[in-house]
Amino acid sequence: MWQKKNQEYKGKSYHYSFINKLKKRKRITSEFEVILSTLTLEEIIAMKLELSSRYINNRLYNFPIWSSLNNIIKEAVLKYALSACRSYSDSASFLGINQREFKNLIKKYNLELDKEE
Repeated sequence: MWQKKNQEYKGKSYHYSFINKLKKRKRITSEFEVILSTLTLEEIIAMKLELSSRYINNRLYNFPIWSSLNNIIKEAVLKYALSACRSYSDSASFLGINQREFKNLIKKYNLELDKEE
């Protein structure tokens, strides 16, 4: 985590937290967070796929899961970077990319920050 250097500094993602956003929308609870923290990422993904396919008789045929993985992972990591860093600049640095590329990815994945949510 970063240290508080200046209480006046507030970057674009200063008040952004993906978890808080989901809590405000009442999509998760603190209890859910505790349960989720005990699972591995692989278990969470497998469980999500199983739940998604449950309502269509366990058939996800013709859905390009394998070829979509790259985009799914990149979007998840971008959401984390926005949540973990204070600004777009910090997020880009965290990911090891330049700011222009970072902003292009934000637009590509439609991840503009919603300050009011």
